[in-house]
Amino acid sequence: QVQLVESGGGLVQSGGSLRLSCVASGEIFKIYSMAWYRQAPGEQRDLVARLTSEGKTTYADSVKGRFAISGDVAQKTVNLQMNNLKPEDTAVYYCTADLISLTMGPHWGQGTQVTVSS
Repeated sequence: QVQLVESGGGLVQSGGSLRLSCVASGEIFKIYSMAWYRQAPGEQRDLVARLTSEGKTTYADSVKGRFAISGDVAQKTVNLQMNNLKPEDTAVYYCTADLISLTMGPHWGQGTQVTVSS
């Protein structure tokens, strides 16, 4: 069984900052990347940022220059530093990982709410 546990969401004013963290655990044989997605009410779940085991990062255009993903994929941890937050960043943020385990994926965390007030 694979678990992904997020932490760090909350309520912040526009222009503020939040830091999300995610830890993966369980029967994981190999992990290729970890990523953050977000889903606003009535919207699809979209990629926010991804970190590969080689250290390569990918960002959605809407967060470039404001968000930074970091962590150690081999150690199964990833963080998302979110600066200059905007009301349109309000969503549930989910952690996921591309990995090999006995349990078939996809593997998602329970999600953490981020609310940005104007």
